[in-house]
Amino acid sequence: MKSEMLKDSFFSIDGSHLKQMVRMAYSYLGRNQEVINALNVFPVPDGDTGTNMLLTVKSAWEEIADSDEVVIGRLAKSIARGALMGARGNSGVILSQILRGIARALDDKAVCDAETCVAAFAAGEEMAYRGVKRPVEGTILTVMRAATDAVEKAARESKDVFYILSKAVAAARKAEEETPKLLDVLAQAGVTDSGGEGLCVFLEGMLAVLRGEVAEEAPEAVVAVPETPARVHASKGNRPIPPVKYGFDVQFLLEGDKLDVDEIRRTISAMGDCPLVEGDDRLVKVHVHVFDPSVPLAYAVRTGFTTDVVVENMDDMAAQGALPPDVIEAVEGTQAPPLERSELPKVPQQETDRLPVIVVAPGDGFAEVFQSLGAHCVIKGGQAMNPSIQELLEAIESVPGDEVIILPNNSNVIMAAEQVRQIANKKVHVIPSKTVPQGISALLAAMHNQDVATNVAHMERALRDVKTGEVTNAVRDARFDSIEVKEGDPIGMLDGKLAAKGESTEDVALKLLEKMDADEGEILTLYCGESVTMEEAKVLAEKIQERHPNLEMELVWGGQPHYHYIFSLE
Repeated sequence: MKSEMLKDSFFSIDGSHLKQMVRMAYSYLGRNQEVINALNVFPVPDGDTGTNMLLTVKSAWEEIADSDEVVIGRLAKSIARGALMGARGNSGVILSQILRGIARALDDKAVCDAETCVAAFAAGEEMAYRGVKRPVEGTILTVMRAATDAVEKAARESKDVFYILSKAVAAARKAEEETPKLLDVLAQAGVTDSGGEGLCVFLEGMLAVLRGEVAEEAPEAVVAVPETPARVHASKGNRPIPPVKYGFDVQFLLEGDKLDVDEIRRTISAMGDCPLVEGDDRLVKVHVHVFDPSVPLAYAVRTGFTTDVVVENMDDMAAQGALPPDVIEAVEGTQAPPLERSELPKVPQQETDRLPVIVVAPGDGFAEVFQSLGAHCVIKGGQAMNPSIQELLEAIESVPGDEVIILPNNSNVIMAAEQVRQIANKKVHVIPSKTVPQGISALLAAMHNQDVATNVAHMERALRDVKTGEVTNAVRDARFDSIEVKEGDPIGMLDGKLAAKGESTEDVALKLLEKMDADEGEILTLYCGESVTMEEAKVLAEKIQERHPNLEMELVWGGQPHYHYIFSLE
């Protein structure tokens, strides 16, 4: 379908063009989500690059979906903000950084011409590389660099933005096809880089708009997240009025030209509990729990243009069993069950003996373990379910005090945590735990009578004291270092690398422990996933004990998806 507002050549593009380009990129990513997910180096069930990049762009699109802004610099700033808040996974975070760099280059521009296009791509590339501690070629970074080089060359040949972007897309696609030549692990897996593929699809979607293609509708992301139980509403008017114990949950957006975010945060924080104030001088998101909702709403109307107002009666929610357990815990002092990802955690202020630790955990069992070890807040997530920067920020704001420790417990969450560290209003320490056993080891090393800095040092050292083994099933055929597997084969991963295969889950578990040098360890903990019963796990534990009698063993329900067992060897 050809758009009437577009033409064949573009010597500049404005905000209306860019809005369409982001929507089309979102649509393209939606169509190719599973293709990108399938480009996973190891044949394990955690390919989520396509999902992460799609959700990042979805957040960017939602930020501008109702905007009529035609000044490209202003719209680009909104796009970058939305992408940053929704960024998840390494590739999603890197894409958000690319968009952030582009927005900076467009900051004071009404339109983007050839010269500005060159500056935007260069700034996007620079920001992407800067956001990675140890840049690796053969990844999304290489693809972005190739696109930037092509833009610079094309701009010397033509001032047509369509021509320039078409050269960028072609160069990006060529670089993506050559990523296995730069990264041996891709060559072994027989795949190209998934993040690079996502960037190619993103750029191809943007270029499609300048060809005249129009996105008919935005896609729906397919995401493996916990389902929220359906709420059963009581019959109002025919029930006893619930007692007032919790008050109201109030949320709204404030728009203005020169909003004072710090002043708004101080004022809202003084009004009630669970305050959350995030944004900039043009748009601020506010959340607070109060007994009189007219107080924050009256302040909002005086302060700026107030929209997206949500007021929920938490006492009514409690009467229907729909009040989040963190709120019940805060008011009644009870122990809350593991939190769902969508809930805003709140820990009673009087719990000063707890360290201000936020952890990411893949199952209810692991959530209970971390809570029992003193973690303030557990975010449900991990493999194929990476939390966004927005979710991490909300968790940080919910924890009392000025310092917070984050245990990502997944290599694909660390980069998002690092970005949060840079933008949060508190001092954030990121312990680079790549696995859940590493996170548990770190939290066990914490000393609650010591300050945060001392504990960070202890926790980081503890990461080296544990080996992690994982037992799952291959999701595709693959060959790595003489290990050849077929789709569906039971396989074992050692610290993130393919280490064993076998005829059964039990067979792989025993082989994996040999690879882990189990006899040299002292303590082995078996965390059972949702796919196995405790009876099955006990049978395996007995066989392990027969083979490795010197090991002190513990069997714990982790409840993690995808992985039958996770081993922690110390």
